[in-house]
Amino acid sequence: MQAIGKTRWAIAEGYLPQYSTGDGPDLISHEAACILNAGDEDAHIELTIFFGDRDPAGPYHFTVPAKRTLHMRFNDLNEPETIPTGTEYASLFESDVPVVVQHTRLDSRQAALALLSTVAFASD
Repeated sequence: MQAIGKTRWAIAEGYLPQYSTGDGPDLISHEAACILNAGDEDAHIELTIFFGDRDPAGPYHFTVPAKRTLHMRFNDLNEPETIPTGTEYASLFESDVPVVVQHTRLDSRQAALALLSTVAFASD
């Protein structure tokens, strides 16, 4: 299968709420990068997190197997460090093969949940 996408993706907007009203992992406030690797080779991804008031965090490393998808929650990142809640950030994904990256946020700070999703900015 032919690869689709780009090798560099940016999400300029990021924020992990400090609390949630949802129960269980599905309804806890979170952000995710949904990464599609439709090609025949595994995608080795390097992720860097940027902040407005400090040096970047990372790089974080993970693999998306060939012909698979990965829904990576920013809340779950812990090596080399966790992303602080209540802090604005941006993210840059660099892959060795073309992939597609979509950004999703679930905000459950109130009973009326908010969900947003957008495709990241891509460049090669």
